[in-house]
Amino acid sequence: MYNFKLHPQIKGYQSFAEFAAQEELRANDLIITNEFIYDPFIKPTGVPCRTLFQEKYGAGEPNDQMIDAIRADIPQDTARIIAVGGGTVIDIAKVLTFTGDWSTEDIFTGRVVPEKSRSLTVIPTTCGTGSEVTNVTICELKNLQTKKGLALDTMYADSAVLIPEMVRTLPYKFFATSSIDAMIHAVESYLSPKAIPHSEAFSEKAIEMIVKAYLYVAENGAESWKDKTSEFLVASNFAGIAFGYAGCAAVHAMSYPLGGKYHIPHGEANQLMFAEVFRKYREKKPVGKLTQLEELFGKALGVSPDKALETLYALMEKILPRKPLREYGMTREEFPVFADSVIEGQQRLLKNNYVELSRAEMIDIYNACY
Repeated sequence: MYNFKLHPQIKGYQSFAEFAAQEELRANDLIITNEFIYDPFIKPTGVPCRTLFQEKYGAGEPNDQMIDAIRADIPQDTARIIAVGGGTVIDIAKVLTFTGDWSTEDIFTGRVVPEKSRSLTVIPTTCGTGSEVTNVTICELKNLQTKKGLALDTMYADSAVLIPEMVRTLPYKFFATSSIDAMIHAVESYLSPKAIPHSEAFSEKAIEMIVKAYLYVAENGAESWKDKTSEFLVASNFAGIAFGYAGCAAVHAMSYPLGGKYHIPHGEANQLMFAEVFRKYREKKPVGKLTQLEELFGKALGVSPDKALETLYALMEKILPRKPLREYGMTREEFPVFADSVIEGQQRLLKNNYVELSRAEMIDIYNACY
């Protein structure tokens, strides 16, 4: 038995001005965004909404202290949150739809189950998180020195709005890390034991679109990615739909300690883990659904299935070269601690693994990335 449905209404516009003209934005709406997005795209439209800039509350990816500070500044009569930004803004906005007397740490550790009292419209400005169509949000918990994910049906957006214009101004590295994140969403959800034909269809199409666009970028140079903005944005959305149903797995789980302690951007941390996790999968279970994935990548890359994954890793290196973990300041002595934290705190993701990974195997993977 399964129950597959698309929760947010998905809309598409060519520009924020078109979105603002068509949607009824009101004074009691609150836009959460970044000033570098607001000034060129939102401010010229003269919308009556109040605005909070995420960066005024802290830099980097979401953390509980940042979210608590923003919550304290939200006007009481706010009826709708409009999130215009990347994964940080979107993940924060999902929490801001809740009201009540609790801390962000309370809800991410399960001490409190909050109630949604505001609607949410999401406009992604990166091509990676897929967060506009998922019920997942990720947060660094400062006191616990880790990242945790939370998945509640009340965190689905009411509307997801795709606007290619909002993505084209991304600096190259943010394009690279976000699109790699989308690729890994598509791959992990495809292999997930929860996958069904409907989610697989979105995974497969996202993989096909991203690989085709990556080959174009590899041939035509870094800035040529802007020629494929719409493709990357839609592929990210498809991958979000897929992993929103089937989930992500060990790559994401093992990347969280890297982000939590060393503040490595989410997509970059995922890429650091990706190849070695999948090499371990192939070592343990070379025949199975992984074979279907190799056939899918082989077709997209124009190589034989047995060469597909290694060809993929090489292509991803062209988009964003990986660095060894030691260059981030890590030591081998930390890897058992990382593995323990993953086993203790990331079972939500580990249950979606292609094959089970032991503590020793996780440590091996970290060492292979060192």
